Amino acid sequence: MGGRWRRLGTWVVGALGFFLASAVVSAERGLKIGGLLDDVSADGETFVFSYLLKALGFLWQADGSYYHHVWPPMEFGWRLVIGSLIGFFGAAFGSVGGVGGGGIFVPMLTLIVGFDPKSSTALSKCMIMGAAGSTVYYNLKLRHPTLDAPIIDYDLALLIQPMLMLGISIGVIFNVIFPDWMVTILLIVLFLGTSTKAFMKGVESWKKETVMKKEAAKRSQPSSGGNQEEEYKPLATGPSNDGEVAVTAELEVPVLQNVCWKELGLLVFVWISFLILQITKNYTAICSIWFWVLNLLQIPVSMAVTLYEAISLYNGKRVIASNGHEGTNWKVHQLFIYCSLGVLAGIVGGLLGLGGGFILGPLFLELGIPPQVSSATATFAMTFSSSMSVVEYYLLNRFPVPYALYFVTMAAVAAYVGQNVVRRLIILMGRASLIIFILAFTIFISAISLGGVGISNIIRKIKHHEYMGFENLCRYQA
Repeated sequence: MGGRWRRLGTWVVGALGFFLASAVVSAERGLKIGGLLDDVSADGETFVFSYLLKALGFLWQADGSYYHHVWPPMEFGWRLVIGSLIGFFGAAFGSVGGVGGGGIFVPMLTLIVGFDPKSSTALSKCMIMGAAGSTVYYNLKLRHPTLDAPIIDYDLALLIQPMLMLGISIGVIFNVIFPDWMVTILLIVLFLGTSTKAFMKGVESWKKETVMKKEAAKRSQPSSGGNQEEEYKPLATGPSNDGEVAVTAELEVPVLQNVCWKELGLLVFVWISFLILQITKNYTAICSIWFWVLNLLQIPVSMAVTLYEAISLYNGKRVIASNGHEGTNWKVHQLFIYCSLGVLAGIVGGLLGLGGGFILGPLFLELGIPPQVSSATATFAMTFSSSMSVVEYYLLNRFPVPYALYFVTMAAVAAYVGQNVVRRLIILMGRASLIIFILAFTIFISAISLGGVGISNIIRKIKHHEYMGFENLCRYQA
């Protein structure tokens, strides 16, 4: 557990850096604010107090809001064609890595198609939903690479998904409130860290696969005389017995055979409960008592299902089979950390318009889940969370429906094609670590593209002396 606690320390350091950067930007903007504070003395405590007031003036103004949505007309042209091509490849790579592809969708929708950043965030969630739904349908026909079980780990999804959806609801509210510069800093720090970690995990898995392929070649020589290399076996990072990797004989089965109805029923219960709360909330005044009551009711709904799964895992009544022997020995602090990271993944997804897989993917790999199962399970969880985000954004009138229908369809087709192509490449190359490298590559490209867009927006707002503080949720108009 020492390594895991060190990783949490890295998160803390990143958060401190984030708040330090916030203070620096606040101070820079505050020095330009005129008014009564300009005459305040710069001595001792008075200077400190005036500095804090200026920083507060930058971060918050009761009537300070510059958001107006920009929806370009839907017409055939070079913007739509190029945007569709980029979105197609983004959906294909994102679905394979289990991250959704939002880091590619948002810059494409903003820079090429012409939407404003907040509308791009909402539309990217629609595309993630389409890609995730298509990928889940594809994965429902596949079996686990090392066990006689579905490739989707339902127990792992049941532990994480309710917390993910709770985080999504929080993230959608933050998307309305948070200023762009704060989101940009958070995004760059988070994505560069997770992409680096995923890449190192991919290198480690590649080395393990190389050793396995050499051992398989040695075993095949005496018996077959070197006529044919032994068929590829998946990563040894999954559960095994006595160091050997068991491979299921049946790679594809009917869809219904891979559905665990009890676990799926609980997940659907959470989704429907959240949906009812969101629709009901739409008929209440923003920031009214009922508005906050309905928001808070999401906590017991998600906590009840997650606690049921966590207690069952702790008592040994249920296991996360994909994690091997470690999946049967859960500690309280481990369960708490993983559930907290599920909430964090949801907040990031709702805030940035991305799939929670940007955090869930690397997290599952750290748990020792095989890459194929990690990608499939993360995508399965994202299907519920992204569809809930789409409902929330629709109720807030944050995207045009014709564009949403078009991009959802395109992303669904792209995801299905990407799954077929990469699966054939894995069989041909004999390396499941290809999924991890695609994950790392997608996150890194997302950090560069989203970070670049965010920085350019910050520079533009500074030049035009625009308000760069927090939006007022209670005064927000869709």
